[in-house]
Amino acid sequence: MIPYVPGESPVHRCPPGAKILVLIAAGTALFALPRLDVAVFMALAALGLAGLLSRVAGIPTRLMLAQLRPLAWILAVLVLVQLALDGWLAGLLVAARLAALVLLAGLVTLTTRSSDLIEALQRGLAWLKPLGANPAKAGLAIALTLRFIPVLAAITAEVREAQRARGLERSLVALTVPVVVRMLKMSDDIAAAIDARSYDPDRG
Repeated sequence: MIPYVPGESPVHRCPPGAKILVLIAAGTALFALPRLDVAVFMALAALGLAGLLSRVAGIPTRLMLAQLRPLAWILAVLVLVQLALDGWLAGLLVAARLAALVLLAGLVTLTTRSSDLIEALQRGLAWLKPLGANPAKAGLAIALTLRFIPVLAAITAEVREAQRARGLERSLVALTVPVVVRMLKMSDDIAAAIDARSYDPDRG
């Protein structure tokens, strides 16, 4: 999970709801433009904006670039495919779009506490309540998801080390089955703990 970096910059002080709305608007604008040259310009501008805002927020460049590291292979494959099918401009567009979205989303999580983001999402989903949706339950689901991303990574690393000791590091089944079983067991334990505490989201 991307860590929160404390700070007092204008980016940190910006309301979480506004950050989410800007992120949604930026993503829509990046993918809604029909002209290829204009879309490339907007994607590069979004990249520049992400870099500028990270400097304003005092986020180290290495931490911003670390958001792109897990996507490096995906970006490389997508760019090569676009280069082969539609030319270098289309390849540049794909890379710039994805990199800009990832960096902007990373900037939001780096400058906003998870609890504030979840609270803003709950308020934003309040209009769905008359339709039967429960914003509090949605907030709980998001909170649990964010909480267990690093737990899942730790379990996967632990199982990988155990299977490597058994000479099974190349077996996908030997890796995925124990991870899935342990996560399902953990899910049951969490559900039991929530029931034991009589948690009712409708009570706030």
